[in-house]
Amino acid sequence: MTIAVVVADDQAVVRAGFRTILEVEPDMTVVGEAADGAQAVAAAQRLRPNLVLMDVRMPGVDGIAATRTLAASNPDIPVLIITTFDLDEYVFSALRAGAAGFLLKDTEPDDLVLAVRAVAAGDGLVSPRVTRRLIAEFASSSPAPPTSSTSVALTARERQTLLLVAEGLSNAEIAASLVVSPSTVKTHVGNVLAKIGARDRVQAVIWAYEHGIVRPGA
Repeated sequence: MTIAVVVADDQAVVRAGFRTILEVEPDMTVVGEAADGAQAVAAAQRLRPNLVLMDVRMPGVDGIAATRTLAASNPDIPVLIITTFDLDEYVFSALRAGAAGFLLKDTEPDDLVLAVRAVAAGDGLVSPRVTRRLIAEFASSSPAPPTSSTSVALTARERQTLLLVAEGLSNAEIAASLVVSPSTVKTHVGNVLAKIGARDRVQAVIWAYEHGIVRPGA
């Protein structure tokens, strides 16, 4: 399967750089580019890519608004946010709006490729380097969730798994930490997502911060 990507960034040189990195891979192709959020939405709806690589700050319609539009109208097209701003208060809003992942632009090319594959496969992803910093920062100021949603009964192992997911660990890393198989971790993660009503790992991380499973700043 070839992963079709739309790259949205207001700088042509950045778009060209991403295209170069991705198209070296035999299973990836950039099918479209966009210089702002409105163009990104239009390109995604026209080209039906497997993923949109979306900058946050763009003129006109920014990446957050574009992400929100795509999440509402085309939830089958995941958005991977990639930005220079590692403390951008808008990124948390973008994740809550439906982005499937978040990376910084100084991410190593190999890590970008892995992230694109993960998000295209349906696995939400947040860069481990910013998971604790950025999400904790803005989850601490987010409105309190409804009381009824805090009564989810997670087992001890599911809670432990969620804590490690919130630290940005992959399934393989969680398996090594808990001394279990990756398939067992995948089962635990699936059970957690089902119980808390989260679409992916990104939403699970946000839920963990909002509900006190992980304390902001910890």
